[in-house]
Amino acid sequence: MRLRRTLGAALGAVALVVTLPASASAATGDFSYKFTGLDGSPQSVTLHDPPSPGCIPLAEVADPGSSEPAFAPHNDTDTWVMVFTEPDCTGDSWTLRPHGQPASDRLKLRSVYLTDRH
Repeated sequence: MRLRRTLGAALGAVALVVTLPASASAATGDFSYKFTGLDGSPQSVTLHDPPSPGCIPLAEVADPGSSEPAFAPHNDTDTWVMVFTEPDCTGDSWTLRPHGQPASDRLKLRSVYLTDRH
């Protein structure tokens, strides 16, 4: 009888752990990009330890009808990043390696997807 209770409790604990949501993680490092401000001046943004995995729309350039895309992304995080030409991680994409060199000003983006691969 005691063995059945112990086994039942152990199985219940395993089931509970399996159903718990995974905690959010973050890439370690910085992801940065440049964009043209409303006054026409160049601006830059750095995302420190951005959440991953997941899609991050770039707020300053998310609306194609009212802004030019961002440019010159630099992935200095510990994870692979895909940059997209359109909001919500759609459109053409390019992959940037972890701790890579800054990309050219010709590389345009409106959203990024950070992977969970380290």
